[in-house]
Amino acid sequence: MNLDWTALGQVAAVSLAATVAVVTVFALGVLGLARYEGAREEGGGTSALGLAQAALCFLACGAVVAYGIRLIVPQFH
Repeated sequence: MNLDWTALGQVAAVSLAATVAVVTVFALGVLGLARYEGAREEGGGTSALGLAQAALCFLACGAVVAYGIRLIVPQFH
């Protein structure tokens, strides 16, 4: 049995980077929701920027999850 350690290292590095990126984008989405709620509670107004930030971040996370599922499920190929 012969292992390609370089390829294994590349897969591990890309997996780690993708995980950190998705978690960061999700955290930015939660921050956007917090800004939106904070603006609503303070003056009765809304922060459209916070809501847009949250929507885009959660949409990006959903796209990454959908792409991962597409890669895993063989019927989608």
